[in-house]
Amino acid sequence: MIEFVLDGRSKVNTYMQLVQQVRQALRVGLLDPGDQLPKVRDVAQALAINPNTVLKAYRELEFEGLAEGRPGVGTFVTATLAGESLAHHPALQAELADWLQRARAAGLTVEDVVALFDTTVRAATADDLSRR
Repeated sequence: MIEFVLDGRSKVNTYMQLVQQVRQALRVGLLDPGDQLPKVRDVAQALAINPNTVLKAYRELEFEGLAEGRPGVGTFVTATLAGESLAHHPALQAELADWLQRARAAGLTVEDVVALFDTTVRAATADDLSRR
């Protein structure tokens, strides 16, 4: 079961943060087709947000074909975003965890790590595009 977390400093709308977290869970195999998303009321209470915000997120997931609402029952995952690369995730995650420990030991903050990651991904993506 997914547990939503909101970033109050993010400029991303609350409902989109929920959508992004579901997409991410689908991509890494934490959610599978058939899994039930948390009840709207429970999410709203846990995050202290309006239930309509949760409903909007779930409707967006339905629109994207990733979830389906069943009246009186709940919202269920209908598709996955995990690809064939999912089998490689555990080894890569272990390597990343080791790297994060080294980064912490080197004095990097969470913000430093995020900035380093983002700039590295952008640079690698730009390199890939320029080679095409």
